[in-house]
Amino acid sequence: MEQVGPARAPRGPYRARMIVIPEAFVRATVAREGEAGAAWVRELPRIVAELLECWGCVPDGDVTHGGVGVVVPVHGDGRSAVLKVSFPHPGNVHEPDAFVAWGGRGAVVLYERDDGRFAMLLERAHAVDLTQVEDGDEVVAVAGRLSRRLAVPAPAGLPRMSEQTDAWERELLAESEELGHPLPRRALAAAVATLRELGRDQPDTLVHGDLHGRNILRADRESWLAVDPKGYAGDPAYDGGTLLTSRALTLLAADDLGKAADRVLEVFAEAAELDRERVRRWAQFHAVQASFWGRRQGFRTACGGPRLDDLTVLADRLAELLSRCA
Repeated sequence: MEQVGPARAPRGPYRARMIVIPEAFVRATVAREGEAGAAWVRELPRIVAELLECWGCVPDGDVTHGGVGVVVPVHGDGRSAVLKVSFPHPGNVHEPDAFVAWGGRGAVVLYERDDGRFAMLLERAHAVDLTQVEDGDEVVAVAGRLSRRLAVPAPAGLPRMSEQTDAWERELLAESEELGHPLPRRALAAAVATLRELGRDQPDTLVHGDLHGRNILRADRESWLAVDPKGYAGDPAYDGGTLLTSRALTLLAADDLGKAADRVLEVFAEAAELDRERVRRWAQFHAVQASFWGRRQGFRTACGGPRLDDLTVLADRLAELLSRCA
C-alpha cells in the first residue's frame, strides 16, 4: 500500500448552528483517518445541522467527543437527548442494533437512527462515568451486573465473534513473530487455546464488546446505563477481559498484581453470573492483545514515554500471570 504523509487538519473551529466541533477531535480524526477523515470533518457541521432539523432538536450544551464520534446535547419534543455522529467505520455499524435489542434495559434508549450517516438520537445520561467511583469493587460489580442485564438473545445480522476467531489467531501469531516474540511461549499458547477451545463455539448472545468504566454513565432512569456498544454476538465472558484491561491504571498501583487481577475477575464473574474460568481465559487473551497493541500503537492513556512502558509491562505480566491460573 502506498504510504502518504499525514493530512493537514482544517484550521479553525467547525460551526453549524452554534455547534463547535472540538479541535482535538478534528486533529485526532485526521491523524487517524487521513484524507478520508479530513473530508468527513469538513462535512460534519452540515451533517449535524441537517440531523438537528430532521429530528426537530436544538443544541442544549457544549459538544463533547469520544474516540470516533461527536456528541451534541440537544432538546426537542419535550425531552433531553444527545445527537451522536460517528466516523463511518465497520466497527460502528451495529451500535444502533444493540440499543434496539436492549430497549433501554441497562443501556440508553435509542430514539432515532440514520444508519447512512452513522448517527443516532439517544437518551441523555449524565457526564459522570463509572471510572469516577472510588470503590474498585463497586466499579467492577456495577459493570458485571450490567453485563448480565445486557446478555440478551442476539438479533439476526450481528457479527458473530465465533467467525472472527481464526483471524484473531492469525493476527496474534503474526504479531508475535513481527515483534520478536516478546511474551513467554506459554502466554501466547494460552491465548491461542482460548480462541480454539472457547472462541469457535460461543453462545448466540448479545455482547457489548467494549464494556469499561468510561462506557457506563450515571443516569436518572436507572443508576447506571451503558453506551457505545460494538454489538457482537458471542460469549458475555469476553467483556470481563475488556473490563480487566481497562483497569490498568488501578492495577499498576496494586502491591500484588496477581491478587488485584484475581479480585477483578472474581467480582465481575459473580456479579455477571458467569463462569470465572471463562472470564479469566478471555481476560488473558485481552492481555496478550494489549501487549502487542501497546508495542505497535500505544494506548489511549499513553502513546509514548515511561507511562507507555509501564502499561506494556503490565499487559505482559497479566498475560503471563493469567496463563498460569487454573
